[in-house]
Amino acid sequence: MRVLLLEDEPRVARFIARGLREQSYAVDIAGDGEEALYQASINDYDLLILDVMVPVKDGFQVCREMRAQGVKQPMLMLTARDSIDDCIRGLDCGADDYICKPFDFKELLARMRALLRRAKDVRPEILRIADLTINTASHAVSRGQRDISLTAKEYSLLEFFTLKAGQLVSRAQIAEHVWDDNFDPFSNVIDVYVRRLRKKVDEGFGRPLIHTRRGEGYILRAEPGGDGV
Repeated sequence: MRVLLLEDEPRVARFIARGLREQSYAVDIAGDGEEALYQASINDYDLLILDVMVPVKDGFQVCREMRAQGVKQPMLMLTARDSIDDCIRGLDCGADDYICKPFDFKELLARMRALLRRAKDVRPEILRIADLTINTASHAVSRGQRDISLTAKEYSLLEFFTLKAGQLVSRAQIAEHVWDDNFDPFSNVIDVYVRRLRKKVDEGFGRPLIHTRRGEGYILRAEPGGDGV
């Protein structure tokens, strides 16, 4: 899942982004409202976290403009303002939820999971393909009777493959949803992570699940279908 975080306080932005990345989210940070609007116009995000008190255009205005432009992804307002009027204003602008600073990071994660479950492309708590099982809440992964230990980025890539099970996903799609704006499109990082996933998810099992369509991308499915290695 890729998230846009609108937050102008560098320390707070780093804290939130670090915590989200540890939970396998890819995070882009915008320091003002104009930058957030620009980032949302060129990138495909699964969720947006908007602080209200930011320069140029505040979070309310950003939310309102994004909704007017047709952005349908869930938006979570994040602010130090805790009055009922501010909460109502944020929701009236098009926000889906509202959380006040200071907050418990576990609460932020729970609110995000709830919003993502209500989103158009519903993400179920348990994902299964063949004998592979992924718990999207706890990030526990197993295949057959074997528990599989993954890094945060390996988990994020596997979850993305599983949500797109049976569909061809290109390197560009993977970069857009699993990595952030710092990703170098000319690097071989995606290939490295796919190889690492194959070693953990496929090696030692009777049938592979991760398949390559040469020159096009990857498919996660139970049957090979002649796509290649």
